[in-house]
Amino acid sequence: MELQNRKPLGGKNYGHIPHLPGSRMGPGDYTCNEGQSLIATKQKRDRHDKIIVQEKLDGSNVGVARIDGKIYAITRAGYLAETSPFPQHWVFGRWVEQQKERFLAVLEDGERLCGEWLAQAHGTRYNLPHEPLVVFDLMRGQKRATLDELSKRVENYGFVQPRILHVSNPFTIEQALQEIQVSGHGAIDPVEGAIWRVERNALVNPGKSSERIWQVDFLVKYVRPEKLDGIYLPELSGKEPVWNWQE
Repeated sequence: MELQNRKPLGGKNYGHIPHLPGSRMGPGDYTCNEGQSLIATKQKRDRHDKIIVQEKLDGSNVGVARIDGKIYAITRAGYLAETSPFPQHWVFGRWVEQQKERFLAVLEDGERLCGEWLAQAHGTRYNLPHEPLVVFDLMRGQKRATLDELSKRVENYGFVQPRILHVSNPFTIEQALQEIQVSGHGAIDPVEGAIWRVERNALVNPGKSSERIWQVDFLVKYVRPEKLDGIYLPELSGKEPVWNWQE
């Protein structure tokens, strides 16, 4: 299989979200800047900022892309799920094939849905009350759709989104930790953290027009310091995989 076919997007599906101060970080992770932390958790710039906080999920970051009218199941690195060395991605690829009409209905060419594949437990076990994919971003290249646009696209097709903890003003880490004491997705183990989406009603042509449009400004996240990554993965535990969902 040629490389361009193994990586349909020609690159990664999804990058890394920077961490808020005090969040547990792993290899390749980095902290957000002071201004982003302030806006997300303490003081927004003005009335044109909107802070959305969602429950953070603990699975495999994946994507479903529509390219030239075809649907592709891909891993975070952008490779076809079927070429992954991990069985959970093979299961994902088969599931996407079974659900491809739903994805074709939602996606336009050049777009992709990014989400968390929760079929196999990583560091958190789930008693899932819904299907194993939770979608958190609609993307074209590196540009994210607003949460409202994502919700409108998927609302009639049964796709699950991360539970919303808060919308509007800044939300502290302490407030988020209080809200995730109970999971909205059936987590058996403690929820690992939260994601802050900061959207802004920005000027389309600054200095030339007063027209504004909502767009995603940045994302930041917080992971509990005591969280242990991948403790249920066979490659780390030396045990059999733990499945939250079976085909």
